[in-house]
Amino acid sequence: MSELSERSGVAVPTIKYYQRENLLHAGEFSSPTQARYDDTHVDRLRLIRALIDIGGLSVASAREVIAAIDDTSLPLTWTFGVAQRAISTSVASVDSPSTGRGADDVAAALDEASIAIHSDNPGLPLASRVLDSYYELGHDELVGVLPDYLRAAVIVANADLDAVGRQAGRSDMAQTVVVGTVLGDSLFAGLRRIAQEYVSRQRFPDPDDSERQTKDES
Repeated sequence: MSELSERSGVAVPTIKYYQRENLLHAGEFSSPTQARYDDTHVDRLRLIRALIDIGGLSVASAREVIAAIDDTSLPLTWTFGVAQRAISTSVASVDSPSTGRGADDVAAALDEASIAIHSDNPGLPLASRVLDSYYELGHDELVGVLPDYLRAAVIVANADLDAVGRQAGRSDMAQTVVVGTVLGDSLFAGLRRIAQEYVSRQRFPDPDDSERQTKDES
């Protein structure tokens, strides 16, 4: 296990913890006290750390999505659902429905875009609660961009599925589903912040930026 720790960069006590939590499969025992570990263990440890450290999942949520990857009988659509719920749980409690206008506005936007989804999709209460918060804070103008957000979300979802479709086997496809869903939120958040600065500089140019650029060029 010390060699596995060195290869993966994960401390031995943490590896043992992941094994106790059924996140990491056991090695092949060569004796009662020694086990061999291979590249699959290194890859799984990297996945676990990505889901927990970058994706922000709890150990319990990570265990659920890893089980979904390993369950070859599970349809990919269900694997998406497992990953979506894991993210929703880590972000906020969305078990209870929206009690304000948000739910109606989300439903109207979906109808306008001819988007049909299952009623228990975890994105529904999450999006609805965000809109409720907009209203409570007096930012109705943010609700007005909902159709644009929805169109952008469809573009991103198509990109997600394009990436899944490039994988050959079910196991690789399932892992792409989980990694793309869990880590994709963080990726998109980072790209959105980059784009916001880019667009804001175009729409609301800062005179100080021009002055600094002129001084740098001179």
